[in-house]
Amino acid sequence: MRIDLNADAGESFGAWAMGDDQALLPHVTSINIACGFHAGDPSVIRHTIRMAAAAGVRIGAHPGYPDLQGFGRRAMTLTPGEVEDLVLYQVAALLGIAHAEGVRLSHVKPHGALYNQAARDAALAGAVARAVTALDPRLSLVGLAGSALLAAGAAGGLRFLGEAFADRAYLADGSLAPRSVDGALVHEPALVADRAVRIVREGRLRSLDGRTDVLVRADTLCIHGDTPGAAHVAGAVRAALEREGIRVSAPDE
Repeated sequence: MRIDLNADAGESFGAWAMGDDQALLPHVTSINIACGFHAGDPSVIRHTIRMAAAAGVRIGAHPGYPDLQGFGRRAMTLTPGEVEDLVLYQVAALLGIAHAEGVRLSHVKPHGALYNQAARDAALAGAVARAVTALDPRLSLVGLAGSALLAAGAAGGLRFLGEAFADRAYLADGSLAPRSVDGALVHEPALVADRAVRIVREGRLRSLDGRTDVLVRADTLCIHGDTPGAAHVAGAVRAALEREGIRVSAPDE
């Protein structure tokens, strides 16, 4: 059995630090780097690419809504054309910096509210997929397992990776519980690790209301880099997976 372990990274901005990417990198196999709209800036992007390359970690773009103040987690009403353009703009920026550093970009994963809306809205999902295809059809598209985003990626001929979250609660319909709901975030490293093992071995988790098992089969597991103690959580998850004989590696390894 094999799983990719990814984390959101490069989310600092100017003098404001977010997360501890240096401590997180040894535990993951892929990272998704903020592209400057919801977080990150050109210097942070370049520094994060260099750190990831030195650690041998796969690099992806993490485009989000233009919402620095809300960290990209507030829903916006944009047309599919506008979404396609903002994804194109952000991924192109990261692609260019990666090229300058001699590093290949491997994937694209939308962030926050854009991720959640594209998981449900076929028109927005198609806009994201078109932007990725236009830039480089060899890029993989990462999205919530079973979502409209992955269906759009498949329709566009993109390689797609279904994603699950061991540190987030799920509703009975398979969607992520809103962050405003009690219990939506799981912080305890041992509990997150147990959930990660169950996702990989059984392809399911108990819903937040405790009434049903939700199917969460995935190719990659995410650890949120902005969560306090994220490096400890990622370390616990990787150790638990490897104890269970599950290989932790990037999708193309």
